[in-house]
Amino acid sequence: MLAIKQAKYRISDTRVFTIPELTISSGSSWAFVGSNGSGKSTLAKALANVLPLLSGEVTNQFTTIARISLEQLQKLVEEEWQRNNTDLLSPGEDDTGRTTAEIIQEHIKNEARCQQLAQQFGISHLLSRRFKYLSTGETRKTLLCQTLMSEPDLLVLDEPFDGLDVLSRQQLAKLLEQLSGHGITIVLVLNRFDDIPDFIENIGVLVECELIKTGKKAELMADPVVTQLSNLEHLEHITLPDADEEPVRPSTTDALIVLNDAHVHYNDRPIIQGLSWQVKSGEHWQIVGPNGAGKSTLLSLVTGDHPQGYSNDLTLFGRRRGSGETIWDIKKHIGYVSSSLHLDYRVSSSVMNVLVSGYFDSIGVYNAISDKQRNLAMQWLTLLGLNKYAEQPFHALSWGQQRIVLIARALVKHPTLLILDEPLQGLDQLNRELVKRWIDLLIREGQSQLLFVSHHAEDAPACITHRLTFVHVKESVYQYQFERL
Repeated sequence: MLAIKQAKYRISDTRVFTIPELTISSGSSWAFVGSNGSGKSTLAKALANVLPLLSGEVTNQFTTIARISLEQLQKLVEEEWQRNNTDLLSPGEDDTGRTTAEIIQEHIKNEARCQQLAQQFGISHLLSRRFKYLSTGETRKTLLCQTLMSEPDLLVLDEPFDGLDVLSRQQLAKLLEQLSGHGITIVLVLNRFDDIPDFIENIGVLVECELIKTGKKAELMADPVVTQLSNLEHLEHITLPDADEEPVRPSTTDALIVLNDAHVHYNDRPIIQGLSWQVKSGEHWQIVGPNGAGKSTLLSLVTGDHPQGYSNDLTLFGRRRGSGETIWDIKKHIGYVSSSLHLDYRVSSSVMNVLVSGYFDSIGVYNAISDKQRNLAMQWLTLLGLNKYAEQPFHALSWGQQRIVLIARALVKHPTLLILDEPLQGLDQLNRELVKRWIDLLIREGQSQLLFVSHHAEDAPACITHRLTFVHVKESVYQYQFERL
């Protein structure tokens, strides 16, 4: 078996990959799933024992561990195509490149085993063909045969189904199932839950460079958060439910926010000093900084909740602050979610009513709900995969699911600007991943622009295009850094 406890592996000078605890027994089958940047390739290298261990304990009783990655395959194909552009050409040779049989036996020469593996994988007819002319699926099988020449007892495959069509994926999954049936321990590292073959017994979930959850596939896939993460894979290019009324759009098509040389003080203590900032059409901003830096103060200037907003040079949605607009003129363009709003929802309310309250910008529902609003709210809950909880208490949901409902509540009126103030605060890593993916999906498929406030740059969802960072200089003094991502 392979047993790992409290292990840390270096990814870069500033990032490490963590495996709190993992045991892979001989003959078992595993799939580890994570999004881009979650540390999947690092995990594959760690399990294959090709990555230095920074700290922790690893007990490895496997004798031969093999790893296959798309990176290895791509390198192999490129090398074959480059042969004609090098000095490797023999005199009078027109076309170079090794045959499939030569590739399979690159490290171990054994004609009989090569023939056996080729027959098992259905590529016997390709053995005499040049490797560089094979299809994607055929090269994948060839590399697998090459790896199996060493008769490994632990086989780690990094994204084995990536780039394959449906039939090729099915064929490869069947072959891996056969290998598992012959006693080889199979580990797959995947980007999607949908790619997990039926024969896999155990799964693990990767989030933000950590293996955060492992268990039997049937049990883990029944976890509500894992179920929602899996369902998100089917929701590309969705259509968001309509607004109750035609969305109000500001007249400006240029910058939504223009702030010039802003200054805010509390009791003569400077909070914001000389900040000039613009949010142009189509931009999604993350605002980063420590507690007390002034992030929430900046938001309150934008939302119209701060009295000093009227003493600053601020243009919002094409109107200069203080030019006669009402607080409603400001807020009708804004959807807002914060940890304090989440805590304010201590009132007893159903999931449906929490979502519908977004039409009224209220905590709870005190107006009659129209049939149209109820139908639209049910469309949102169906989209979120929470329709079965519609009439259940809001607090019956997990903390992460509650946060997703509140984000949807802010979006029901299709606001021009969605402000999320520390939306990941208080969430465990799995729920953080769930909320970030929902934010990306809803922003990508809608028309709202995003202001995303957090303490850490790594909290940013993928949709973020720009970052404003509050950098501490000395007591009560911050500088402002602007970055295009």
